[in-house]
Amino acid sequence: METNTLYPIFLKLRELHVLIVGGGFVGHEKLSFILKSSPNARITLVAKEIRPEIRELALDHNVQLVEASYTPDYLEGMQMVIAATNFFEVNKQIYSDAKNANVLVNVADTPDLCDFYLGSIVTKGHLKMAISTNGKSPTTAKRLRQLFEEILPEDLSDMLELIQKYRYTLKGDFEMKVEAMNELTKGLLAHQEPDAQTLKTAVISPEKD
Repeated sequence: METNTLYPIFLKLRELHVLIVGGGFVGHEKLSFILKSSPNARITLVAKEIRPEIRELALDHNVQLVEASYTPDYLEGMQMVIAATNFFEVNKQIYSDAKNANVLVNVADTPDLCDFYLGSIVTKGHLKMAISTNGKSPTTAKRLRQLFEEILPEDLSDMLELIQKYRYTLKGDFEMKVEAMNELTKGLLAHQEPDAQTLKTAVISPEKD
């Protein structure tokens, strides 16, 4: 049976530079998606014509707008590029230029011309989950995102904060710490949050050597 062989990573887009080529509906969709998850992302968007909605986003975020036709020069200094124009030949040229420049590239709605996909993302405070269908059905990924957003508790981030504080109190070697964390969080598999009072007590009265 065919399986999803993609390797998921979480990028600090404020440390990278992303180029989006296209100022229409698709460009707006890709820009909105990135900024929703990474509001501090460093983005340059290049297009001859730019929708008003994109201009509004640019005012509120770290987005540089360039009203011009695409040329390979815009790839200089970029780590990622998203081709989102309405012209397949232009998108294909961007893909070719990006490969020659060793820049990761995503061509909108063209899985065969993508080094990476923009999967559906679930965010609950510090928790972030990315969902991929290997490019087969983005709509299914969207529905799964909605499901997880509904069933995951809103105060999940508070629990993660307490677990982090508990982790910092642990003594001993790495194996002992992993065992202690596994014991604390095993209730998650039974759809139960670790007892809040236990967490607070552990943080206030940490284990001794």
